[in-house]
Amino acid sequence: MINLVRLALRQRLTIVGFFIAMIVAGGVAFYNLNIEAYPDPVPPMVEIVTQASGLSAEEMERGVTIPIEVQMSGLPHMTAIRAISLFGLSDVKIQFTYDFNYDQAQQQVINRLSQLPTLPGGAIPAISPTSPVGEIYRYRIKAPAGYSVEDLKTLQDWVLQRRFRAIPGVIDVTGWGGKLRSYDVVIDRDKLAAHHTNVGQIISALSHANANVGGQTINFGEQSAIVRGVGLIQSPDQIRNTLVARDANVPVLLKDVADVKIGNRPRNGIAGLGNEDDIVEGIVLMRRGAQSMPTIKAVKAEIEKINSTGILPPGVTLERIYDRSDLIGVTTHTVIENLIAGILLIFFLQWAFLGNLRSALIVAATIPFALAFAVLILTLQGESANLLSVGALDFGLVVDATVIMVENIFRHMSERSHHVESKDGGKYTFASRISSVLQASSEVSRGIFFAAAIIIVSFLPLFTLTGVEGHIFGPMAKTY
Repeated sequence: MINLVRLALRQRLTIVGFFIAMIVAGGVAFYNLNIEAYPDPVPPMVEIVTQASGLSAEEMERGVTIPIEVQMSGLPHMTAIRAISLFGLSDVKIQFTYDFNYDQAQQQVINRLSQLPTLPGGAIPAISPTSPVGEIYRYRIKAPAGYSVEDLKTLQDWVLQRRFRAIPGVIDVTGWGGKLRSYDVVIDRDKLAAHHTNVGQIISALSHANANVGGQTINFGEQSAIVRGVGLIQSPDQIRNTLVARDANVPVLLKDVADVKIGNRPRNGIAGLGNEDDIVEGIVLMRRGAQSMPTIKAVKAEIEKINSTGILPPGVTLERIYDRSDLIGVTTHTVIENLIAGILLIFFLQWAFLGNLRSALIVAATIPFALAFAVLILTLQGESANLLSVGALDFGLVVDATVIMVENIFRHMSERSHHVESKDGGKYTFASRISSVLQASSEVSRGIFFAAAIIIVSFLPLFTLTGVEGHIFGPMAKTY
């Protein structure tokens, strides 16, 4: 340690240049550092959601949930399987250890699902895109009078959801509120009986009528034309004109035995905001492992584009409800506020006790240098910072060694200056100052070294923590 001090005294300009370069590099690194509002300590968890309309909770448990649980049993590094079965819904959560990251755990589950036997009712299990820290943005669709929540729900499902899903870092967009449009066929039983037709014929005719059919080709010399039957239903009138059956060689159309009405599917919930009790909103979910700020900026840019380029009908706009960047901004503000407050507090205390401006500046400069160094390492490693890992720094520990050394150097220089000028009648030269610094440093170097070693040793147990505790306190210990 004495040799390190001696080297710094010999290469004074180099040390000052290195200090300035580190501050600049730390500022650039802090600008590029991905800051999250809070850490994601949850171990990898994959959620399998299966829907089968019409099946009771007992049937879902027996025919869907249990087969999925059996298929997932024995996965490597799996810790628990939790499941719930509801009417028409099965939800199976598979928890893994930290030996897998989320992508590896998800791939293991997908491999097992590919070997799953056919489920009742043609149900197909799907991986849920949600995660504990997935929600990054929430918006509502605002429209002038004349637009129904059914119209807004249609815009959400067919326009907005597709655009937001194309943004890098976004895994899904969930729509809340509104009504889902449906085309209801109301059958008249008397007319059905009069035309000797049954309900099964109507269901079969509607399912077969809404399809395009490909045929062969017709050749015209060296050219050929493709024969194709276009049968996709485009309007309610086409539904009404669907051929259902024949009664004594007379075509029976759907409008002869039933009526077609535009309605909506039964609602299982409703969304409200403020004084409005029925709105349509969207929740943007970030892919687990993606960076929040770049994703949020891309979402905001897409919303600005949607609101300004006429993608939506006239008068329809997107209005922000929740934005995680506000919380990230608070985190960043807290870190900067603590940094400035720590520098000023230590500077004024050191100045008040020693009465020397240069000593106070040297001690206070330790804080931005140490933080710049830590942020630079985090950025180079591609890691993220959060309020716990950066905002919880105790600057008293950071400047402890600096205070001890600077105070001892200041005492030696004061005593030697007084001794030289009073007894020897000479001047306190620059060489004398260098000698005072070396002597003062040698006196406290051993104590500073062991004090710093004790602090480091006290943080070492944090690196041995596993599970949730290790993921919360490990980054903080690394930053220290």
